[in-house]
Amino acid sequence: MHMSDEDQDRISEFERSLAELEALVERLESGELTLEESLNEFERGVRLSRACQASLKAAELKIEALLDKDGETSVEPFDAGTDNDTKS
Repeated sequence: MHMSDEDQDRISEFERSLAELEALVERLESGELTLEESLNEFERGVRLSRACQASLKAAELKIEALLDKDGETSVEPFDAGTDNDTKS
């Protein structure tokens, strides 16, 4: 199955946004930014986070549409085998 150029662009944009968000978090956690710089970075981080969430939601909806059979969606919860929310 071949992805469209539009799908590849969306994936690339998501990956760029996520990488930028990760770098931004590292800068904020470093404690080396001024208060004004921290607020600007935080604001940028909120925008990036929302963009990433929107991309993930769009991907989820596309997957659900692809799995829709005879008007009934057969979507099962994804279990990666690990719980990333419990990292220490």
